[in-house]
Amino acid sequence: MLPPVAPKRPHAMTQHGQTRVDEYFWMRNREDPAVMEYLKAENDYLEQALLHTKPLQKQLYLEMKARIKEDDSTVPEREDDYFYYKRSEAGRQYPIHCRKHGSLEAPEEILLDVNLLAEGKTFCRLHVFAPSPDHQKLAYSVDFDGAGKCQLFVKDLVKGTLLPEVIQNTTGWGRQDAVWANDNRTLFYVTMDEALRGDKVWRHTVGTDPAGDSLACREVDTAFTLGVSRSRSGAYVLAHSSAKLTDEWRILSTDEPDGEFRVFSERRRGVEYRIEHSGRRFFVVTNDDARNFRLMATPQEGTSRGNWQEVIPHRADVLLESALAFENHLVLVERKDGLIQLRISAADGLSEVRYVPFPEPAYDAWPMTNPEFTTDRLRLHYSSFITPDSVVDFHFATGEWELKKQQEIPSGHDPQAYAMERLSAAATDGTMVPMAIVYRKGMERDGRNPTLLHGYGSYGYSTDVEFNSNRFSLIDRGFIYAIAQVRGGSELGRAWYEDGKLLKKRNTFTDFIACAEHLIARGYTSRERLAILGGSAGGLLVGACLTMRPDLFRTVVAKAPFVDVVTTMSDPTIPLTTLEYDEWGNPADKAFFDYMMSYSPYDNIRMVAYPDVLLTTGLHDSSVAYWEPAKFAARLRGVKIGPGLVLLKTNMSAGHAGASGRYDYLREVALDYAFLLDRLGVAV
Repeated sequence: MLPPVAPKRPHAMTQHGQTRVDEYFWMRNREDPAVMEYLKAENDYLEQALLHTKPLQKQLYLEMKARIKEDDSTVPEREDDYFYYKRSEAGRQYPIHCRKHGSLEAPEEILLDVNLLAEGKTFCRLHVFAPSPDHQKLAYSVDFDGAGKCQLFVKDLVKGTLLPEVIQNTTGWGRQDAVWANDNRTLFYVTMDEALRGDKVWRHTVGTDPAGDSLACREVDTAFTLGVSRSRSGAYVLAHSSAKLTDEWRILSTDEPDGEFRVFSERRRGVEYRIEHSGRRFFVVTNDDARNFRLMATPQEGTSRGNWQEVIPHRADVLLESALAFENHLVLVERKDGLIQLRISAADGLSEVRYVPFPEPAYDAWPMTNPEFTTDRLRLHYSSFITPDSVVDFHFATGEWELKKQQEIPSGHDPQAYAMERLSAAATDGTMVPMAIVYRKGMERDGRNPTLLHGYGSYGYSTDVEFNSNRFSLIDRGFIYAIAQVRGGSELGRAWYEDGKLLKKRNTFTDFIACAEHLIARGYTSRERLAILGGSAGGLLVGACLTMRPDLFRTVVAKAPFVDVVTTMSDPTIPLTTLEYDEWGNPADKAFFDYMMSYSPYDNIRMVAYPDVLLTTGLHDSSVAYWEPAKFAARLRGVKIGPGLVLLKTNMSAGHAGASGRYDYLREVALDYAFLLDRLGVAV
């Protein structure tokens, strides 16, 4: 079967005196029948090109499925007199949300069975899940196509029935994004504008027509998005306006739902801050005069910048990420030398200081929801490349590490069979870039090991050494799995992020290339055995490396890749574009336009030989539109020389994160892995 050939319809775009011709610009029009015909043709071509791997895909799927405990439940979280948890059942795609009253021996109450919500749907993702303070109602929101627009529902948990209102066009970025006042009848939620930017917080009275809801606050600056949450203390509703470099919070007492939000501290360009109510005052984590952030405190009665008092000063070697306040303790999430640290202290933030000890030299850890404000322990998540996901209670008074649950691998998992290493690669400017790798013991550095190198490197998001049971379908076949902690993330502090964005963005790509070259030079692998993987902004990473160094890799998997940087960032009507100017720059400025043009993968495809490439996307993706990888596939296939295979897979029923059901998701991973194994020639 020959690959599809997309029609060329030249579309000229002139900026700063330079004209670019995009022959596939027409793919943006999803109403054009030719667009759907092309995407379907690409899916059909992929099916034929990988037909011989169908048995392998099935084998991989069954392996990964066998590592899942299909009948399972989460560790219950206590909220007042209720214990909330999720459980799953064999053969069912989605979780069932439950609770018990009074004790874990009490009868189970099913609050929400997502499998029932998903009946008749090809996609279903639960976002908001918010019980009312009296635990008699539940607000929840669902995205039914992956585009990010949610429907908000309210359920009467006493009667077990839905209330009549259904609120459309709500955001679904977090578990909250709809929060209750203490009267148990007022609900605050966020709606989006045409660019899918959260821009309005509404006040809704349960049981009434949403058409009568009142506007509580709004965000008019298109560089900001608006969200809403409830303080862990339960005392405040928090409305958060955020841009990439600037924050502004507004607060409202949960006891005064009809009141007006007041600004916590007015926005100032370049000043980021996050707030945490401690019950008596607010703690503030801010970069104001503190590149790596510092901790401030302020009375709850007067919260403007002039009242902030420093608690913990800026530290050049420690990035302060967030604060979690309890009635008698304060937990700080810090990052040092690329690793998360959890700092525990008394409620003042200064006394009784100690750090949670972790059992491995490389790991991933973070505080879980911890809904109880008054508690004697911190619940945290812990894992590493070889240690399965673990739920741990760290006791404040004794320092006891109490393992509540560790992910069970029914088909078996022996951590002692694997080895982890931390490495460093020298970038082109001499900067040492950290990496972490995992492999099966007995590996020889003979240059013949198939290797998958993964990276992200944007928005300050760090790539940590976390567990993923699916990877062992590669590792047990002789793969080295590696992560590159490139600039653009925050692994080594705020400077690490700032040196990988805007007019320094190319550092992200050259760092990744340096990591690949280091693995080859040290005998871990070779160009013929090296694959790279990235998604979203990580898809930009591997796409840029593909066009910069097509000779360095054998195989590339780019998932929902952001590859048409200049065109997308030049169009403010595309969702999220205006929110992204502080990350990538605005191409209306010639300096940014020229710099973006130097790395934008779509604009740098050349007539050279390229590796085998698999691009995946979702038709309803609102973060990176389907047409970016579709255009990239068409142009790459039309220009490249040599036998490199170019495949495009469009999930016609999903968005940015792919399939919503757990079994459907595993089938997507199985396809990715079958492609890697096949193109790298790994015996299976």
